[in-house]
Amino acid sequence: MNSFQTVIRLALRDYFYERLLSACAIMGLAAVLAPLLVLFGVKSGIINTMSDRLIQDPRNREISPVGSGRYGTDWFSAMRDRPDVAFVIPQTRSIAASMILYNKNSTNPRTLVVSLIPTAEGDPLLEIYGRISTKNTQVVLSEPVARKLNVKAGQRVLGQVGRSVAGVKEQVAVDLQITAVLPLGAFSREAAFVRLELLEATEDYRDGRGSKTFGWTGSARPTGPRVYPSFRLYARSIYDVADLRNMLMDQGLEVYTKAEDIETVKSLDRSFNLIFSLIAVVAVLGYFASMVSNVLANVNRKSRYLGISSLIGFSTGNIIWYPMLQSIATSILGFLTAVILYRLVETLINGLFSDYLSTGEYVCRLSVGHMLIALVLTLTLAVLASAYGAFRVSRIEPSEVIREV
Repeated sequence: MNSFQTVIRLALRDYFYERLLSACAIMGLAAVLAPLLVLFGVKSGIINTMSDRLIQDPRNREISPVGSGRYGTDWFSAMRDRPDVAFVIPQTRSIAASMILYNKNSTNPRTLVVSLIPTAEGDPLLEIYGRISTKNTQVVLSEPVARKLNVKAGQRVLGQVGRSVAGVKEQVAVDLQITAVLPLGAFSREAAFVRLELLEATEDYRDGRGSKTFGWTGSARPTGPRVYPSFRLYARSIYDVADLRNMLMDQGLEVYTKAEDIETVKSLDRSFNLIFSLIAVVAVLGYFASMVSNVLANVNRKSRYLGISSLIGFSTGNIIWYPMLQSIATSILGFLTAVILYRLVETLINGLFSDYLSTGEYVCRLSVGHMLIALVLTLTLAVLASAYGAFRVSRIEPSEVIREV
């Protein structure tokens, strides 16, 4: 066995022989590290949960125009080409975007006036909560509509559109298939999501025009591209909302977004980082000073034995590892103790708030990556703290040991 391996064996045997002192050092590290892990876990859990809710909920990426305007096909093409736009679709006049839905199959027939909202492939709201309609005669209903009409996905309802032409009231009907029902949390108003073609036909019919697609009679629509008064728009991510809002406002458009809520989460993240950093710096400096003093005291107490080790043939390069190995052992065992304490507190905190959390959400949570970073930082701190002690070991003169002996 070479001298370095012997030093490792002696350092560890001495470390575990002095169980009480070693245990005090381990608990001292755990007492500092465990609260830091809990604090960072709470910060990470709360911010990540809030961020995940913002990111996963497509409503937070929606940008809604205030009032009406004039948007042509060129404007929609330009918006679709933007990398920060996930979805955009024209919206017809709100006064014409409505329809009477009639459940004729119910034992107690029911009717309800609903708002029509355009949808198409790529609609973030329907991709998460429902199934996008692929045909002009398919519809996705909000929960209030399905509940009041007493219908569910797979059933059919009759859509009715009326108008008055030269004082004569007219009405057409279209048989609609319900492809999905959105949960109440997704959309709380009484609405039906339909293909844009049906929405345009409804608006044209109310303007006295006909529709070849649905066989509705009326005058021909004027030639030329259609101009829309509004739109539905979703940003690619919550981090694109503010830039899109500013771009639209530069065009003179007034829009409503949840950019303030998104900024609140960002601000909380920055505040938590600052608070955690300040607490961590103070705690780390305190423990660093404590570890340095402990290492120096241990070196001074064992200087005679370390000097004798040099006399019997151990090189200085091997002996300086003696305090460093013991500091590393304290770091590893102290870190493991802190992790155990953290896991107990994490389980307790998440259990207390379980009623307010959805599946996969946590109030306190640290990933494996966070744990590895904490371990590396702890080991680095231990090596730095024991570096001066190792330097003191290298300065021990065998002649001084001989005189003391």
